[in-house]
Amino acid sequence: MTTTDNAWEIPQSDHRRYGAALFDLDGVLTPTAEVHMKAWHRMFTDYFAAHGITPAYTDDDYFAYVDGKARYDGVRACLASRGVVLPEGDLTDPAGTETVCGIGNTKNDAFAAILRDEGVDPYTGSVRLIDHLESLDVPMAVVSSSRNAPEVLKAAGLADRFEVVVDGSVVATEGIRGKPAPDMFELAAQLLGVESDDAVVIEDALSGVAAGAAGDFGLVVGVDRGAGAAALLAGGADVVVTDLEELIAP
Repeated sequence: MTTTDNAWEIPQSDHRRYGAALFDLDGVLTPTAEVHMKAWHRMFTDYFAAHGITPAYTDDDYFAYVDGKARYDGVRACLASRGVVLPEGDLTDPAGTETVCGIGNTKNDAFAAILRDEGVDPYTGSVRLIDHLESLDVPMAVVSSSRNAPEVLKAAGLADRFEVVVDGSVVATEGIRGKPAPDMFELAAQLLGVESDDAVVIEDALSGVAAGAAGDFGLVVGVDRGAGAAALLAGGADVVVTDLEELIAP
């Protein structure tokens, strides 16, 4: 364990002090998990119906196969649950192409349309925690499987609050593994200049808390936005909260 001058005390961790915060984005800082859910539902519902694939897609599929994963990993996993295997294709495949990448790009188009039409506001409690950590000069990073993270941060007015963003595009360019492997969080800590065991992982997805548990991080915080506290704890979270404001010491 390392120590830092700029330390964050978390009530739920027996008042140990930490030197960095690594935030997932969708469902942790912004309610864009709902936008992703809508986009996945729209895409898979149409695709399953057009190809006679059963059973029909439900939100349970989102949590089981998609939530927290890189886009194409989610496509592959959900199709495999129905016994469907498609060629991988290429990242440049147009939406609608009968490949994993083409279907993933269809989902991305749906997400962009919903984000454009409905916008997104950050969670109030999450902004309060960001403000608190800034006041302590605690470094922060966003670690998101989504390639849309920069657009979401900009839409939510948070783009200038984070010095490091490790997203799906970074996974591709750096050749590292996505969640549930710990690589993305480890890279974020490295870029912030802190040891992994001095950083806190904050996640709402089962694959995300699993990624935190797989690494040597100081604390893994699960944020219950629907996955369930019991599932988050079983998946690797050390503590679970329902709002990030709970992580501010009184």
